[in-house]
Amino acid sequence: MSSAELSQRELAWRVLRGEMPPRLPFITRLEAWHRSHQRTQTLPLAMMDWDLDRLHREVGVGRLKFVNAYAFRLRGVEVRARFNGQPFYADYEPVIENFPSLWDIVSTTQPGITETDLITPQGTLHLRHGLLEEHVRNGLDPYLQQHLISQPEDYAIVETIIERMEFVPLFDTVRSWQDQIGEHGFVVPLLQRIPFQQVLLEYLGEVNTFKALHYERKHVERLLQLLDEQLLDILPRLAPLDAGDPRGTPYVEFPDNLHGVMTSPPLFRRYCLETYQKYAAILHGQGKKVGSHTDGDMRPLLSLLPESGLDVCESFSPQPLTSCTFEEAWQAFQRGPLIWGAIPSPWLEEQTPQEQFERAIEDLLALIDRPILLGVVDLFMPHNSIERVAWIAKKLEQRQRLSDQSRVKPSEPLASEKEQS
Repeated sequence: MSSAELSQRELAWRVLRGEMPPRLPFITRLEAWHRSHQRTQTLPLAMMDWDLDRLHREVGVGRLKFVNAYAFRLRGVEVRARFNGQPFYADYEPVIENFPSLWDIVSTTQPGITETDLITPQGTLHLRHGLLEEHVRNGLDPYLQQHLISQPEDYAIVETIIERMEFVPLFDTVRSWQDQIGEHGFVVPLLQRIPFQQVLLEYLGEVNTFKALHYERKHVERLLQLLDEQLLDILPRLAPLDAGDPRGTPYVEFPDNLHGVMTSPPLFRRYCLETYQKYAAILHGQGKKVGSHTDGDMRPLLSLLPESGLDVCESFSPQPLTSCTFEEAWQAFQRGPLIWGAIPSPWLEEQTPQEQFERAIEDLLALIDRPILLGVVDLFMPHNSIERVAWIAKKLEQRQRLSDQSRVKPSEPLASEKEQS
């Protein structure tokens, strides 16, 4: 296979193996842009009948698709949910992919409030999600307004639920998505967040976590211990999700939404560094690469992430989205982890002049001298320019052609010269 024929998926595989590919892979998510313009009926005329996969192919960018690698059966739990006060969901011992946030059952197409009760013999827990009209228009997900733990008594209920959960593999779903997307994209099987990020973002929320670490540290650290034990039980079960499969799963990811200000260096050292190291060791033993969704400000963590065992910082978001420049991270990560992302979405806004956008991309590409996966971070939004995504894709193809021509021996005519003769 010539370098020009290499698929986005194969290019990504090469990068994950530490190889410098002939063309930099450009794999990202266009879902929010596509969903928003479908809902508002503002898709360009030529794209009106394109599904998401065709949009990626036509624009020239690989599709990044996150798929949960497993779910949980909630033994002994009844789940009841209401949308804007009206009951719409009830199930006993349901299989839930996204626990504890329960995104599975939350409306993403109508603005309003989703309230969910988890009823157990030990007591009842409550969740509340909100979705605004602008979120629906922009193709965004609901936001969590009330977390599962809101009082000290809730810890014991949560602990019982965790202890009784049953692991439900979704490996066939992962492979089905791999078959659908094929070579023009990359399916990333998602794990849970690491324990501290689960507590910070899902079980308690940021402010309540910091309060609890001061007033309820024993409760928090007991919960962290249980979540750690759960992951140590789950990760070995991922071996059948095999990196050696012809369709391949060389890479899995913790959807951590890591932010170096919220998960500060002292907190990272105490609660994250060792857990990343031991989880990565298990997954490396299965032949897998492992990454984390690092869409926050990584500047405070630049010296710590290379020690973590992570192979990839996915959704790395440099200035102007965060205080961290690409140059700083590129220097700090010389021996890893790999960067996936690096193209901040503000560059693709109309308020950024075209010349400034092109210069920013040229400057970025000039710095890249080792493997990287490019992507628009963190999300490609409805107000971003799809034409600029296509421009980047064409620029990468042009760089590959120039590189191929530079490797041709002086005595060997170029393809264009052969055609003329």
